[in-house]
Amino acid sequence: MASGQEDRAELDARARQGETVVPGGTGGKSLEAQQHLAEGRSRGGQTRRDQLGTEGYQEMGSRGGQTRKEQIGREGYQEMGRKGGLSTMDKSGGERAAEEGIEIDESKFRTANR
Repeated sequence: MASGQEDRAELDARARQGETVVPGGTGGKSLEAQQHLAEGRSRGGQTRRDQLGTEGYQEMGSRGGQTRKEQIGREGYQEMGRKGGLSTMDKSGGERAAEEGIEIDESKFRTANR
């Protein structure tokens, strides 16, 4: 049976070859780097929620969608939602719309100042 030290050495070797061995550690060049990345990523949203409180954090999320809606207008936002609703795990909304002959007017996605 392999010891914990041998397991860590094997994981570190795999990480140095570019494999992600820690969930959330994508991009880390060693086992330790991946562990730090994963910890920071999981803590990032939590820290922000602690600063704002749960209600403030939820409000921030809904405000982001509202801002986007204001940028592209009501029609553009509806078109984008329709396209997103068509997406599946293996196909994007645009691919499915094309296959099924559903018209999506992407000109409505343009922001008012572009």
